[in-house]
Amino acid sequence: MGKKILIITGLIACVLACIGDFAVTFIFGRYYPGYSQLHDTMSSLGASASPVSDKVSLWWVILGILIILFAIAFRLVIGPRKYSWLAAIMLVIYGVGEGFGSGLFKADPATGALISASFIHNALGGTGVAALMFFPLVMQKIIPRSENVRLFRYSTAVFIIGLIFIALFLFRFSNFEILKIYKGLWQRLFVLNLYIYLLVVDGILIGKFFRKHTGSRF
Repeated sequence: MGKKILIITGLIACVLACIGDFAVTFIFGRYYPGYSQLHDTMSSLGASASPVSDKVSLWWVILGILIILFAIAFRLVIGPRKYSWLAAIMLVIYGVGEGFGSGLFKADPATGALISASFIHNALGGTGVAALMFFPLVMQKIIPRSENVRLFRYSTAVFIIGLIFIALFLFRFSNFEILKIYKGLWQRLFVLNLYIYLLVVDGILIGKFFRKHTGSRF
């Protein structure tokens, strides 16, 4: 019974994490004078200069917990398939990096110190994002083309789209003004692309879980 509750909690956690992360960004962004969803990064909402810094940082810690719960449910539902542990670990890395890393270490301007909160924020966040970006490719190993051709193709598309948006986001370090001013948009589209994918995977897990425990064709 405890295992079932843990799985259900984890599957619900995925929905809360994916929808909640966007909701928090748009809701609290309204309370930051001058903040733009198109031009400013999500991290700036949690920086010390932000009037909603503490609230957003708390959410990111909660996000990390939700993603880790989902990782546990993912592993329990998928079972001992090849690469399933790797996929679960990648989800945990995302939860720790983008969740705890962003929530506990603020993206403040560099102070000149070799190791600063901003450096740790970027390092952990970048590692988490990289893990989630490659997650669809690992899913192709867990659920191969022969088993679900649509998911296989969708996983490829999500990875390619992710590469495009992350490249556009990294243009903020370039001299292409027309691209770098929309860094907030590119970041949100990148995250949206992967969150939709997580929700699709979550839906597959929900179906698998209920078929196993109810005997239905849900």
